[in-house]
This record gives sequence, structure tokens and C-alpha cells, in this order.
Amino acid sequence: MNLLPYHTETLVSVLSKKEVLGHLMRVTREVNFLDSRTQVLPDSIKFNGMIGQEGFRISRVVKKGETFLPLIRGEVEETPRGSIIFLKFQLFPTTVFFLAFWSIVLLAFSGFYFFGIKNPIYGLLCLCLGIVNYLLGMFFFHRQIKMTRKVFHDLINFQMKDKD
Repeated sequence: MNLLPYHTETLVSVLSKKEVLGHLMRVTREVNFLDSRTQVLPDSIKFNGMIGQEGFRISRVVKKGETFLPLIRGEVEETPRGSIIFLKFQLFPTTVFFLAFWSIVLLAFSGFYFFGIKNPIYGLLCLCLGIVNYLLGMFFFHRQIKMTRKVFHDLINFQMKDKD
């Protein structure tokens, strides 16, 4: 397990760049969370986000809130025999902020208890809570990556099966 909230992956596809982006467009919807009409999505929509000419920024559609849901930033490059898809999985910026904030706060409290008040039990407790907080965040992030990768790979493989 990687200890940073970041994962990269490179996929080689027999589909052209236009086909990959077109297929992603069919299963991705740009959602305005302030408009209730866009909240009802058909089952064919698998991702929220935006698809551009060169790449995309998407996240998996979820029914309930998932704090550690990865944001996928992807680029597609054309090759003579298909395309190469570069994927970068990362946490949303607000999630990174809160994970870093609570880790730093707990680390600061542990330093305060270790060196300021000279209470090693509370210092050790805060240090352990900070480590557990960060490790649980990474565990849940990597678990969400596995689920998102499965959906993405199933879509690419499904499209490849249809092409044969």
C-alpha cells in the first residue's frame, strides 16, 4: 500500500483516442450538485466529471457520500494501433486539506504533551491517533481506488468486447 494519497496507472487500449473519449462521454455526466434535476442519474451513467479533447477529470458515481473517493485525471494519447490511457488517482483537494489538518493538529498536540507539559502518555496517545487517522485515510482511499479501477476497467473491456 502506498503511503501517499496518489496512484498512477497506464493502460494500453486497442481503441482509438476518439473511441475511448467517446465511450467515456456516454457514461459520464457533468453534474451540478445545486440543481436537483441533475441528481437523478440513469444507471448507464458511471462517472461524474468532464471529458475534454485531450483528457478527462472524473469520479465514480456514488449513492452516498464517500470521503475518500478518488478523482481520476486522465490523458489519452493516440498510437498507430490504438491508444495509451494515463490515469492519475488522487484525493479531492478538500479531503487532502482535512486529512493534513487533523494529522498536523494531532502531531502538534503530541509535541505539546511531550515537550511542553511533559506528559508522555497523552503525547503518545495523540501521536498514535495521528498515525491511525492517516493510515485509515490511506486504507479507505486505496479501497476506493480498487472499486473505481474495477468500474473503469470493466467499461474499457466492455467496449473492447463490443468492438470484436
